[in-house]
Amino acid sequence: MANGRATLALQPTPFHGSFRSAMQHQARARQVLAIESAALRAVGRQLNQSFDDAVEWIIEALKERGKVVVVGIGKSGNIGRKIAATLTSTGTTSVVLDAVDALHGDLGVINEADIVLVLSYSGETDELLNLLPALKRLAGRIIAMTGGLRSTLARHSDLVLNTHVPREACPFNLAPTASTTAMLALGDALAITIMEARGFKKPQYARYHPAGAIGRALLLTVADVMRTGDRNPICPAHASVRDALLVMTRAKAGSVAVVNPAGRLVGVFTDGDLRRHMAEDAGLMDRLLSQVMTRRPITVRSDALAAEAVRIFHQRSIDDLIAVNPRKEPVGMVDLQDLPRLKLV
Repeated sequence: MANGRATLALQPTPFHGSFRSAMQHQARARQVLAIESAALRAVGRQLNQSFDDAVEWIIEALKERGKVVVVGIGKSGNIGRKIAATLTSTGTTSVVLDAVDALHGDLGVINEADIVLVLSYSGETDELLNLLPALKRLAGRIIAMTGGLRSTLARHSDLVLNTHVPREACPFNLAPTASTTAMLALGDALAITIMEARGFKKPQYARYHPAGAIGRALLLTVADVMRTGDRNPICPAHASVRDALLVMTRAKAGSVAVVNPAGRLVGVFTDGDLRRHMAEDAGLMDRLLSQVMTRRPITVRSDALAAEAVRIFHQRSIDDLIAVNPRKEPVGMVDLQDLPRLKLV
């Protein structure tokens, strides 16, 4: 009996129940995502002239050397910090003001040229309502981001951005979920619309991100990162495959740019081409590059941003990218293996 009990105890638990539970979890997750997607669609339908006015007001404030002061409490405060960060990184000067600290001296951060963006889904948060009189006295204008269009916050603001959602994803319809997603998305829409309306370009964006991969990719050009000189393998089209391999080996490269007598790019020969042809051509080493090269290779201008090279590598399955000048001459080679070292990916 003892042996029998031991044998039964060691039998594995059936997997079917766990599998069904996992499927139920996935189904619930899809329901949450569907509710939040519906919330975003609802907020999109609710956009009106108030959004246009908010964009124009903020642009005017920036021209007067004002800024956007973002205020929120709890979950809305967390969303507000992200909105402020997105505004600032896209050229709209923004700061976060803690509603509690504001009542104890931090109101000094506000001046009359500023726009205050107040986040509260209900529009009845006590800490924010206590702050409203001071905000109206100190700031230029107050924009409310709220789902409570008849709330105290909405009535005492100069402009209201409607973030009302059909319901929260929470089964009790209580925990801020769909409503905070809607606020976050509307904040992104506001930041990007302002950025484009002000003509904020990539070089300006890069100046705000000098230490990251984004900034380096936007500040550097292909000429700054490409291999040149002996590291830039080039062969004439009438050279043999054997000669090309010697050039590639000296350059420690996986490909060679093939040029015509005028020095213009007409093709590329890669180690991949070598492997493909070797399987069916015993005399490959004596073939001319013009016979085996890949014509019309993928290229990038040497004066393009490094970000363009990164984009091409992401979209195409290549290891090397030939950099050309306006005359279609191969002036450099960008190697995919160099990008991590240059902190571009």
